[in-house]
Amino acid sequence: MTTLEVAANAFTALAIVLAGRNSMHTWWTGIVGCGLFAIVFASSKLYADVVLQVFFIATSILGWWKWLRGGDAGANLPVTHASLASILWTVPIGLLATAGYAALLHHYTDAYAPLFDSAVLVFSVIGQIMMMQRRVENWAFWVLVNTIAAPLYYSRGLQLTALLYAGFWINAVVSWIAWRRLAAAPLEAEAALDPC
Repeated sequence: MTTLEVAANAFTALAIVLAGRNSMHTWWTGIVGCGLFAIVFASSKLYADVVLQVFFIATSILGWWKWLRGGDAGANLPVTHASLASILWTVPIGLLATAGYAALLHHYTDAYAPLFDSAVLVFSVIGQIMMMQRRVENWAFWVLVNTIAAPLYYSRGLQLTALLYAGFWINAVVSWIAWRRLAAAPLEAEAALDPC
């Protein structure tokens, strides 16, 4: 465990908890945590996770703006549910993308556990896009990601990170329940948004 891993975990934990609380501060804390994690994962040969951190940084900037101004007439974006149709096409595409990226990593890199690493990448991308849109179902994808990521990181000697992702699993379940309530009461959800 390094100081860098501790710092990456601290910022990322804060960002995830803030996301579950529907706070704008999730975005800047996430940017810092992802930058630090990109370095940690590169040194552990988890290349799909490095790419994922770069993606998170870019989408966090966009997500920050979208949450603030993405609603009607430039208002805050409300918490809503994804359509069943979008879920029905997203999951198979996610599985195909996972298999394809895993094959690339297997054949062209010395990546460790390319299938699991790729699943973390692909389904994190899906979860992040859904979170940017403030869809309740983003938390279901985070439950899946954290279920895969915690043992993967543990197997690479990243015990603190594995423990953090186990905590993220719990946070995702709690946040899923909380966001369902926010979607059921859109006016209350708008009032609950931290504008900073």
